[in-house]
Amino acid sequence: MVPTWKSQNLDSYSEEWLDFILNCRSGKDTTDYDLVIGGVANDKVFNTVELFFDGLIDKSEAINRLRYEKPNLQICFRTEKALGLLHFEGREQV
Repeated sequence: MVPTWKSQNLDSYSEEWLDFILNCRSGKDTTDYDLVIGGVANDKVFNTVELFFDGLIDKSEAINRLRYEKPNLQICFRTEKALGLLHFEGREQV
C-alpha cells in the first residue's frame, strides 16, 4: 500500500503564501503538511514581507508588490514520511 501524505503547493506569491510564511515565522504554524513547495523569500521579496510583518504596509499592498516577482521555488520536506519520497539516482564527479 502506498502511504498517503499531505502537501501544499504555494507556487506564487499570494495571500495564502504570505499567511503561511507569517505563521511559520511567528511559530504559529499548525499545518500538518509533509511537503511544502513554495517561493523563497529572497532579499527583494523579504523586504516586502518585513514591511508587512512590521505593520508598515497592509496585506493587499504586500501582495500587490509581490505579484511582479517570479517565485524561486524551494521544496521543504517536513516529515520523515516526506523524506521517504527521495531516492538516490546516481552521482557525478566534477
